[in-house]
Amino acid sequence: MPLVFAGVCSHAPGIVGRAHMADPADRASCHAAFDDMRVEIEATKPDALIVIAAEHFANFFMNNMPAFAMAMTDHYEGPIEDEVWLGIRRHRIPGHADLALRLITRVLDEVDVAYAEEWKLDHGIMVPLHFLTPRYDLPIIAVNINCQGPPLTPLHRAHAFGRVLRRACDEVPERIALIGTGGISHWPATPISGRINEAFDREFLERWSANRRDELLAYRDEDTYRNAGQGGFEIRTFIAVSGATEGLAADVLYYRAIPTFSVGCTIGIVRGLEGYDAVPQAGGRRQG
Repeated sequence: MPLVFAGVCSHAPGIVGRAHMADPADRASCHAAFDDMRVEIEATKPDALIVIAAEHFANFFMNNMPAFAMAMTDHYEGPIEDEVWLGIRRHRIPGHADLALRLITRVLDEVDVAYAEEWKLDHGIMVPLHFLTPRYDLPIIAVNINCQGPPLTPLHRAHAFGRVLRRACDEVPERIALIGTGGISHWPATPISGRINEAFDREFLERWSANRRDELLAYRDEDTYRNAGQGGFEIRTFIAVSGATEGLAADVLYYRAIPTFSVGCTIGIVRGLEGYDAVPQAGGRRQG
């Protein structure tokens, strides 16, 4: 069954945890954009949602940091963070171990990927799920790309991983939705947390939405670190989605720099997937 949905979104903890502190217009527009994305995902009637994220030392640390890892479990628990701080209550969330096994087996034909039968969810996945699967009833398969500690996963390998994952999805009977979630520019847990490089973000999103592979892979980590902070390394999750949707353009439905959330909040949806364009599309452009 061909991939039925693909998109990208932000996952900063402040989107929920500091929502009460944000300008009401910023908060409303950001949350409405997530709601638009939820409507479009639900309309495709997926059997599972793959979330490509950059987790934050919830499951992996520098003593064991795979370039790629996929969860192969029937359930998750999250968030690992304090519920009051994050603004999301702890939940037990369904996984899909059987589907994950088949996907991992296919991906291993071309890309080395680790797997884990136990997986805790931090804000990197919980924030998107809070908006996109508010009933927490859609089985998910968590994926991590090493955006945390050097040597970071090379950008071209993230793109190649996305391509292989797409082929794996297309070979199974389940209807699968895919999202990548991350930055873009942000400096979490630093004295300059809240800084956003809007110019960097918009340039990256222009390349991403046009799915220009060579330009996406041209970013150098030292430049990204200087211009987008250590959080900017999470562009790998967006690039993996580009690999999974090679040749297809996307719409950036929403981008707005919201310092209270410490990130330029982003929602993007890939167009042209087989069977997807027949789905009624929610909302419209909500660019900030």
